[in-house]
This record gives sequence, C-alpha cells and structure tokens, in this order.
Amino acid sequence: MFEEFGAGVGVRSWASILDDVTRAQAERTAMLPILTEPIALMPDAHLGMGATIGSVIPTESAVIPSTVGVDIGCGMAGRQVDLPADIAAEHADAWVKGAENHVPAGMGKGRSSFSEAARAWMNANPPPETLDDPQRAESQLGSLGSGNHFIELARDLEGTTWILLHSGSRGPGNKLATLHTKVAVTLHERLGTQLDDPELSWLQANTPEFDAYIRDLRWSQAFALENRRLLLAAAHEVLNRAIGRDVPTLDEVNCHHNYTELEEHDGKWLWVTRKGAIRAGVGDRGLIPGSMGQRSFVVRGLGNPLSYQSCSHGAGRVMSRNKARKTLSVEDLQSKMAGSAWQASDAKLLLDEAPQAYKPLDVVMKDQADLVKIEVELSSIANYKGVERR
Repeated sequence: MFEEFGAGVGVRSWASILDDVTRAQAERTAMLPILTEPIALMPDAHLGMGATIGSVIPTESAVIPSTVGVDIGCGMAGRQVDLPADIAAEHADAWVKGAENHVPAGMGKGRSSFSEAARAWMNANPPPETLDDPQRAESQLGSLGSGNHFIELARDLEGTTWILLHSGSRGPGNKLATLHTKVAVTLHERLGTQLDDPELSWLQANTPEFDAYIRDLRWSQAFALENRRLLLAAAHEVLNRAIGRDVPTLDEVNCHHNYTELEEHDGKWLWVTRKGAIRAGVGDRGLIPGSMGQRSFVVRGLGNPLSYQSCSHGAGRVMSRNKARKTLSVEDLQSKMAGSAWQASDAKLLLDEAPQAYKPLDVVMKDQADLVKIEVELSSIANYKGVERR
C-alpha cells in the first residue's frame, strides 16, 4: 500500500519509515514545473543530495542530472554458481582474502595497469570527448569502489551459492555527472530561475546541453554495466581459486538503480529517473540487498503502474555515515557480522556500513509487496568491501 501527500504533482510513497526531512525534500521536488506526474518514493527512501534517494521522478521534456546522481548506472549484479553453499562456507575466509588481493577497490583507485578486457571494451566503446582522462577510466573499469559498494557470497534456501555485488560507473561517471550538473546550474543562474535547491536544475529536451548529457549518461550506464560484469568475473575467479576448480554459472542478473530512461507510461512518453530504484516491470528481474552481511533478495517485478514499474534498490539508510561512525561501536558491527567471513580487521573503517545504520529489511520488503514478488531469498556467507584507507 502507499500514501499520497504534497502539493504540486504530489508524492506517492511506499515507505512506512520516512523521516520529516526526507518527506519535505520529496515535496520540494514535486513542486518543480517540469513534472506532470507524481513522484514515487520507494520503501527505502531517505535523504539525498538534491533529490531523495529511493525516488522515481517522471519528466516529459527534461532531465535533472543530479537526480540521476554522481554514480551514473550504479546497480547490482548477481550470479548463481553450481556450488553447494556449505562448501562455499568452508572456503569463505580464503575467498575474502583472495578478493582483497585480486579485486581492485577503494575510492579513486583502480588497477596499477590496465586489464586486457577493460582495454578491449574501451576500444569498442570510446569515451565521450567531455571525459578529460580516458586512461584513468580504463584503469578503473573492473574496480569496486568503496562506501556501500561490496561483493558477497550468499546462500539461497535451496543450498546453492550466489555471488552478489554493488558497483557503478566509478570515477568517469562521477566526472561526467558533476560536469553536467554544473552546466544545468549555470544555465538556470543565467536565466534567473528561482529554485529551492540549485541541485534540482534541469536540462531541457531538444537543446545541445540535454543531448550532450544523454550521450554521456548512456556511455556511463554502459560502463557501469560492463564494470559489474568484469567484477563478477573477478569474484568468480577468486572463488575458483579458493575451491580449487572451475565452478559453472547457473544464472545471472545485472541491473541499474541510478539512471534515467525514456519510457511509455499510461500513454505518455516520460523520462523516468530512478534515483536509488530499479525497474520492476512485469517479469523484470532485480536484486535488493539488505545491509552489510545480512539477507538479500532476487525479485521479479509486478509492473505496478503507480510506481512507474519500479521498486526499492536496498534497505535504505536511517543513520548518516557520520552519525553511524560516532554512534556505533566495533562491537556492534562484530555482533551483527557473526557467522559471516568479512574484513574484521577493518571494522572501524566499516562502521558507517553497519546494519544498524539501515532500515529493517523485513519492513522494506513488506512495504513493496505490490511492486515485486520474491524469487530467491539469500543469506550472507562472506562479505568483501572496498575500504578507503586515509
């Protein structure tokens, strides 16, 4: 079920846990003159830069770069492998150590040398001229990042193993997003547009600025999709090494949750921006992870038209990163991670990702029962995060 609130085109919200600040942010976005349809808030909605994370924003003839965000094409990928979960659990510590050694991670840090696969993709998909450091982009293709980006081994209820991961377009997507957001803000400043938040500046369709952004966005989305494909391959190879044999693939899912796409809804062609939301059209498969080391779900969309065929992309924060670092303790995190292999020696650096900083996943999944159905339920075996060492 959902509730409706707000002026302008209004807001439809599936979030039973929604603080007043986030509610107010969504209401401000709903007042923009480029919106003709209500905003949809997913169950994991929480405060974001410019627009609410966990929101679906439909526009007819414009796109707001900051609502897509700086990690264009960020999303989830999952691969089911033909390996009993109890065997994966026996090698979980070795897999975490292997991931640390063989999967590039960290903010702004990629491989020290380019991979052949990254180079081949970049040659086949030349970056736009607006990207000022294509070699750095090539070095980051196939790297994890930090923050809430992760790779995980998980078990399903049938006792088989899945590789899950969360990553996006890394440095190049960030650079291009920042560039186009500045262009939008500057255009509105010149026009004297009065906005409550300059981050909500938009680019109008059929203008050179809009066309340039869509071009760069599509390249970034493709980069992010390939980045997750390469990360799956790397995590799978680490598993092969830990087990001592090649483990076959059984199934795979790869989906964006920070992107925009031109779609038809109720007879109208709309630019649907999903900022921390995944497409959940009838039969669409998606991945909804919980917080660090907890449960996750493979889901199928129900095609709910009121949410623009969308659903949540995760659990959703209830505590800022700063507050989590100040409030939570290493002991808190250790207690929640009991039973999973993880980077326990980096616990202090991972406090902002502790499960207590996120909404209860059971509530989030219950809130969206009319958006998706659960296909596979997963529980964590081992979790690996990119850590930024300052």
